[in-house]
Amino acid sequence: MAGMMDGKVVVIIGGTSGLGLSAAGACVAAGARVVVTGRDAAKVRSVEQALGDAVRGVVGDAREPGAAEAAIEAGRTAWGRFDGLYHVAGGSGRRHGDGPLHALTDDGWARTLEWNLGSVFLSNRAAARALRESGHGGSVVNCGSVLGWSPSPRHFSTHAYAAAKAGIIGLTRAAAATYAPDSIRFNVVAPGLVATPMSARAQADEEIQGYIRGKQPLDGGRMGQPEDLDGVVTWLLSDAARFVTGQVIAVDGGWGVSDGGGLPGLSGGMGRSSG
Repeated sequence: MAGMMDGKVVVIIGGTSGLGLSAAGACVAAGARVVVTGRDAAKVRSVEQALGDAVRGVVGDAREPGAAEAAIEAGRTAWGRFDGLYHVAGGSGRRHGDGPLHALTDDGWARTLEWNLGSVFLSNRAAARALRESGHGGSVVNCGSVLGWSPSPRHFSTHAYAAAKAGIIGLTRAAAATYAPDSIRFNVVAPGLVATPMSARAQADEEIQGYIRGKQPLDGGRMGQPEDLDGVVTWLLSDAARFVTGQVIAVDGGWGVSDGGGLPGLSGGMGRSSG
């Protein structure tokens, strides 16, 4: 991937931990210069120190109007341009009352949608405006989730979160259709269960870990790691994907094509070819 993003300036909304931090490092390694945003000033400074002169940090809350604009402007001030945006910021609303529909609270619904869908609206609007103004096109990548279309009621029955992630797909595809004539691409990368700070509950639950061994059977049946998404994200942000828009790319270890029951290896019986 070295050199794939040479000359690009990208903004990562939510780039100080987990998926966003991993993507920031991958973008820098691919030749890009990156602006990361986060709410914690100490974490923002830490990322700047770790990744060096190719990174600028902006403290801001993705839910606040103006946060994405400030990050885009920081990139323009430092490097004279803006080419793409990766929106990662979001999180579980479980502690606020997200859950199955009959138990979902008003506060849980409102906060979860604001954090996971409202923030995407704000950053994508800022990116669309800036890229149209620039006239050179660009790329927007939104982080969705397989839960946006592939429910898991036994362990992940958070209906506001699922609605928000499904909403990201709708918004992304609508924007892709509208802005294709401007050479502005919009795509979604949709992870399965990934080992990040957000998934601490699942990481500590032995029953969920057993479920994941069948639900995400690739590579021995495991949780994803942040770096599993980096190749897709850097590709979508680069000119290598210049003819790709309106797509939802699942990076889910097989979640979307597995029933979670766990399958034996197909090395014998009906699974063996008798050439």
